[in-house]
Amino acid sequence: MNAPSWLTVTHGTAPLLVSIPHTGIDLAGLENRLMSPWLGRRDADWWIDKLYDFAEELGATVVHTAISRTVIDVNRDPSGASLYPGQATTGLCPTETFDGDPLYRAGEEPGPSEVDERREKYFVPYHAALQAEIDRLRALHQKIVVYDCHSIRSVLPRLFEGTLPVFNLGTNDGKSADPALQAMVDEILAGTGETYVVNGRFKGGWITRNFGQPQNGVHALQMELSNRGYMREPEGKGTPDNWPVPYDPAFAAPIRATLKRILESAIAWAGR
Repeated sequence: MNAPSWLTVTHGTAPLLVSIPHTGIDLAGLENRLMSPWLGRRDADWWIDKLYDFAEELGATVVHTAISRTVIDVNRDPSGASLYPGQATTGLCPTETFDGDPLYRAGEEPGPSEVDERREKYFVPYHAALQAEIDRLRALHQKIVVYDCHSIRSVLPRLFEGTLPVFNLGTNDGKSADPALQAMVDEILAGTGETYVVNGRFKGGWITRNFGQPQNGVHALQMELSNRGYMREPEGKGTPDNWPVPYDPAFAAPIRATLKRILESAIAWAGR
């Protein structure tokens, strides 16, 4: 069975699976129902696919969806339950942005049956691809690392106080990965001189929590980057005139070097 056109799977043989769930800007025909297409794409993890494009050279397997998180967020609990009870967040099929701005024109929000349809069409195949690649890699290696790539604006008062650290590593409070792997990445981050936190505001989404099963040889990490770490992030919400900022390889080079070291170290750790 051929994969849908929006789903890209690059098969590697290293003990590393890289998930890129939030760079998609395909609105799947929702443009006329949204307040604006730009607003529907504003919260994408801009340029993360470019930032990590070295992963294939390392032999990693990469799973990537082109569908926008506005259509469906493949890093949320498929039941719709909140991953962060008591804290502001966005849902499986978001109806508002990170800032709380409505995404849809009045009366155009998806109902329960449409949410179910989107789940079957986009969420299920993405997770099936992740599971298939995990199974394939586990047949080759005693243990593997699932690395889930994310980014977010540095200041989002609705979601967190103050300015987010540049690096935000999540292991579901240590449940999704071996403590030795977490400590190794922690040490790399500490050596950068940049701000970082482990299991702070972002402990890992559904991908990290669902697939991270250290007891079964699958160790999952989520890396949430503040946009300012790799792009000239404007202040405030951004406007169609200044967001997204074009990708600048030279500006991104320092953080890219750190990320490459993390993935190389993860591969080496899993191969021990």
